[in-house]
Amino acid sequence: MARAPELYLGTCSPIEHPDQSSLCCLPAHHLLTHTVVVGMTGSGKSGLLTVMVEEALSSHVPVLMIDIKGDLPNLLLGFPGFDAKSIEPWVEPTPGDDCDPETLAVQAASERETALRAWGIREQHLRDYNQHTEIRVITPGSNAGEPLHVLSALERPASDWEKDPTSARASLAAAVSLVLRLLGRDPDPARSKEHVLLSVLAEERGKRGEPSRLEDLLADVTKPPIETVGALPIDRFVSKRDRAELAAALNALLASPSFATWREGVALDVGSWLTPRNGRTPGVIVSVAHLDDEERALVLGVVLEEVVTWLRHQGGSKRLRALVVFDEVYGYLPPHPANPPTKRPLVTLMKQARAYGVGIVVATQNPMDLDYRALSNAGLWCVGRLQTDADRARVVEGLALNNGHEGTTTAQLSELTKSLAPRWFVLRDVHAAEPTRLLQPRWAMSFLHGPMTPEDIRRARAKPLRR
Repeated sequence: MARAPELYLGTCSPIEHPDQSSLCCLPAHHLLTHTVVVGMTGSGKSGLLTVMVEEALSSHVPVLMIDIKGDLPNLLLGFPGFDAKSIEPWVEPTPGDDCDPETLAVQAASERETALRAWGIREQHLRDYNQHTEIRVITPGSNAGEPLHVLSALERPASDWEKDPTSARASLAAAVSLVLRLLGRDPDPARSKEHVLLSVLAEERGKRGEPSRLEDLLADVTKPPIETVGALPIDRFVSKRDRAELAAALNALLASPSFATWREGVALDVGSWLTPRNGRTPGVIVSVAHLDDEERALVLGVVLEEVVTWLRHQGGSKRLRALVVFDEVYGYLPPHPANPPTKRPLVTLMKQARAYGVGIVVATQNPMDLDYRALSNAGLWCVGRLQTDADRARVVEGLALNNGHEGTTTAQLSELTKSLAPRWFVLRDVHAAEPTRLLQPRWAMSFLHGPMTPEDIRRARAKPLRR
């Protein structure tokens, strides 16, 4: 199963006959037209995403994941067997339950074994999965996982200015916005003079093949190596006094001990992240659950711009060569006119990634705040239970934009998404002979502990699984 060219998601059945189920083995290349997963809390959305990732990794497809809530780091708990000792640190009693941890672990291990065997997954499958995958958790601004040098896109020598100046400029703009946000200044590339100044100075260095370390930019702000910005003399564009204040703010940031965590750790190098090592397929989780909302948007804007830059350096492909998964995309791909730093790269990926063999999976429990026109090209939809009429109407609208409701009426889709039980989804696959079916995802191989805190991530990384 682990080496099959298809993704074993669970069982599928006709909408009219939910009791007539068969194995749901999705050809990997169907994910190239991108996937939307929606469902209210408790619908099983996180479990389905985990299964999708496990199947992609089992098929030797690298996966980059964006984690907002802390659910995806559960992939660290892909135990290679059914023993209770592995699970014991990760179980806790429910209110009113007086069982000791050892008894709870035995019960959880037994439930896991029974469920996985019912889905045809044996201990050998777990061992194979563990031996051929590598899960990494990267935590910008924190050492809970691997710290990330978020400004490496700015501070390393850029090689993209001649080959792809558009992508290089977008990555630079995202990094400069993050710096200005940390300074408490306007990070908007369109209206902030400070953003324009720092970007121009950094671009001059980039074109010379030099890094734009903040120390260097501070010196350039103080004594500019250029005479004009656009059509204006630099002193008219940003006065000496304003430049001195900006330099002082940059110096205070550089001196701040808390800022050091943003400039240490692994480089922001998507190509390196997604390259197999020692025969193991990488699953890389960028977890920002510990950051505040604005920091998340800015950091993920930087990361996603780097994904776009990496994408454009790949050759064309009709096979799935990588998967990018964004869990809880609510607020990061909103309708016009909202324009967070994540929207431009996400729209670009939805439009262009297919040609390069990269599939995009976005998931949310709040469909009302998604730009469904950006998602209208999605060829695969997994729709769980939706509670409100507005949510159901929004999802049906998204399906209608890509002619996705053929064979099933709008009223039928709306009624289905209202009455679905937990861990059931309406599966709409435009590539399938029977486009609309019911999907019950299989049990995840990873132990779903629940949202993982920074301390949980530290514990899981400190005790790597037996391979």
